[in-house]
Amino acid sequence: MADGTSVKPAFDVAAVRDQFPILKRQINGRPLVYLDNAASAQKPRAVIDRLVSVMENGYSNVHRGLHTLSNEATEAFEQAREIVARFLNAESSEQIVWTKGGTEAINLVANGIGLDIREGDEIIVTEMEHHSNIVPWHMLRERKGAVLRWAPILDDGSLDMEAFKGLLNERTKMVAVTHMSNVLGTINPVAEITRLAHAVGARVLVDGCQGAVHSVPDVQAIGCDYYVITGHKLFGPTGIGALYGTMEALEALPPYQGGGEMIETVEKERITYARPPHRFEAGTPPILEAIGLGTALEWLSGFDPATIHAHEQALYDRAAQRLGELDRVRILGTAEGKGSVLAFTVDGAHAHDVAQIMDRYGVAVRAGLHCAEPLAKRLGVTSSTRASFALYNTLEEADAFADALIKARNFFV
Repeated sequence: MADGTSVKPAFDVAAVRDQFPILKRQINGRPLVYLDNAASAQKPRAVIDRLVSVMENGYSNVHRGLHTLSNEATEAFEQAREIVARFLNAESSEQIVWTKGGTEAINLVANGIGLDIREGDEIIVTEMEHHSNIVPWHMLRERKGAVLRWAPILDDGSLDMEAFKGLLNERTKMVAVTHMSNVLGTINPVAEITRLAHAVGARVLVDGCQGAVHSVPDVQAIGCDYYVITGHKLFGPTGIGALYGTMEALEALPPYQGGGEMIETVEKERITYARPPHRFEAGTPPILEAIGLGTALEWLSGFDPATIHAHEQALYDRAAQRLGELDRVRILGTAEGKGSVLAFTVDGAHAHDVAQIMDRYGVAVRAGLHCAEPLAKRLGVTSSTRASFALYNTLEEADAFADALIKARNFFV
């Protein structure tokens, strides 16, 4: 252009889809329409090929090996940690702890702070949390006498921030909040939540398992003490996730498990522990999975986040518009700025039945409580069906989803 600015190319969803072999499948004689991305995303060829290449050409256990294969594997493993740090905008890769996933990362923190929890100490969660960000804190309620305080949601699915502010006090030790709801799609103001919690001396854990996929997870901008991600929702392998923590927060945590790698010295009379992150990585780590996650994040970083967001928003808007035209269908969560997750109910039909009928038409959606039972009770539903969109989905698939839902709805007339 004459003024020297450049125009970014339009998002080429067809080229993206070509990188996902599974999307060429047919289900019940129809093209697969995969809309279960909030549960687990599909894997691009780049990740598949990298895992195969490491297993065929460069696999070994990491750290302390002096041979070539161990050195190569260690380098790739630690490079993946650096990739995660860049993805989250952490100050250092030493702030990144490998875990089995988001669930283990939250449990690691809960177990660590649990040693200092006293009866009557308060932990704030929200009504929209996934069970992974509820149950570990309930365990501290059972075992240590902690008090769980519940920040409510408004009818549109957004967090009631005034009510949240009213829960904060000098007894608050932890605020555990999702960045983005896996049911409602609500994206919470986690930076503001962190600021308010820190003002009363509380730590903040942000569950980023959905938020890291659909927004830019800048942990320095958020200011939280801990941020959790899981690899399989980020187009990487299962069995791998990461915990980010500030160095102050990580160093305050005791080891989560004991074994090799997490120690500095072991003697008959005493042991000393390694510094973070290795203090929390006992035993042989998920080497292949960590490398695969690093590859997935490198692949994902090749796209403009704003372009991905606009594409996913268009998919959600098309599907929501189609569902809004239907009677007997209720969309759960309409908060402004929500992510591309569309949960809904159909009057007179159980969510499981709706999902099974839609599967006949090749449309893969999830049904049930979505590991968010307190939220379901708040919404007055016993189950719901959920479609969740990713960058490889298309407008045609959004229409195929709506068409399949109409057939499922009509089946129960």
